[in-house]
Amino acid sequence: MLSLSEPDRNKGVKPVEEKYSFRTGQHRLVIDNRERSEVFGVVHVDSFDEEEVIMETELGILAVRGENLHIRHLNLEQGEVVIEGLVLELAYAEDKGQGRGKGVWQRIFK
Repeated sequence: MLSLSEPDRNKGVKPVEEKYSFRTGQHRLVIDNRERSEVFGVVHVDSFDEEEVIMETELGILAVRGENLHIRHLNLEQGEVVIEGLVLELAYAEDKGQGRGKGVWQRIFK
């Protein structure tokens, strides 16, 4: 049986923080069992309640819709948001520099 030492095992693997660093135009979304969502590359949270979280990511507007949604972790300096609750729907819309002057719904559903 071949066994790798710890340095060899991680060789060439970048930590998540390096791979998806803030303000690089990258975005990542991880959903566990539709109950916990980790979003990376978040620039701004536009609005949130128990049924919907709308945020601006590095790659456009993201709306997470569901039931009993709660933001458990928010760090905009690192571009991280963790949402708990049942996820029913995700919707993306590109934000082509139209900015915050338009309503959130106009930006999501053009």
